[in-house]
Amino acid sequence: MMNRKIPMRQCVGCREMKPKRELLRIIRTTEDELFVDATGKKNGRGAYICPNRTCLERAMQSRGLERSLKIAIPPNIYVEFEKEMEKLDTR
Repeated sequence: MMNRKIPMRQCVGCREMKPKRELLRIIRTTEDELFVDATGKKNGRGAYICPNRTCLERAMQSRGLERSLKIAIPPNIYVEFEKEMEKLDTR
């Protein structure tokens, strides 16, 4: 019996390799819009982050999310990401 390979991705906050399904994907579309992609299947440049506040804060301080998405991110967008994470966490 063959075991399926589990796709691993690196969190831009804590820099740990984790299974793709445990992380949230943040995408930048061709129109430079930023979204939290809960499904992980939308088109656009993506970056993965753990679904907790500490990793989001680390990503803000280290600018890891900005480097991964190749775009400057204003502080109000981080607040929106935090709200989206809370919504997804309550489901």
